[in-house]
Amino acid sequence: MGNLKLAAGVEIPAIEVAKLGGGKIQLGKMEGSFPWQMVVVYRGKHCPLCTKYLRELNVLLPRYHEEGVYVTAVSADSAEKASEQMREVKPDFPIGYNLSIPQMQQLGVYISNPRSPEETDKPFAEPGIFVINEAGKLQIVDISNAPFARPDLQTLLMGIEFIRNPENNYPIRGTY
Repeated sequence: MGNLKLAAGVEIPAIEVAKLGGGKIQLGKMEGSFPWQMVVVYRGKHCPLCTKYLRELNVLLPRYHEEGVYVTAVSADSAEKASEQMREVKPDFPIGYNLSIPQMQQLGVYISNPRSPEETDKPFAEPGIFVINEAGKLQIVDISNAPFARPDLQTLLMGIEFIRNPENNYPIRGTY
């Protein structure tokens, strides 16, 4: 059964998830002085590629912040599994957990069943990135059905820098 995919240029659905360390994360809600938000949906603790990707994101985080982008990451993992993985990642950005199947469907990410109980214990989201602009619209949408296909974070940052430069007058693409 397929999910409806979010279209570029629409508002991200109001989704609230639990935040590691306490509190909540509101996907699509701008934080502080950051006019943009980037939501990284990752597969979970069972995925070593996710751990590597989140570490790379953490290294680039100051540059994303300089560009006015608030970054958060979220998975379907339990608080315990997310905490274990984040001890390896040591992120300086907030981590959401317990993303539900209906929330994954709202985001339009691909959802997979675990291959075995050793992998994980419930359906999980495949990778997705949602970049929300100052108007609350999806400026960039990237979803994948496999852990091997994700945007390069450095290239993505360069694209955001180009888009946010007012001299470029760059529109949201893919809205035909």
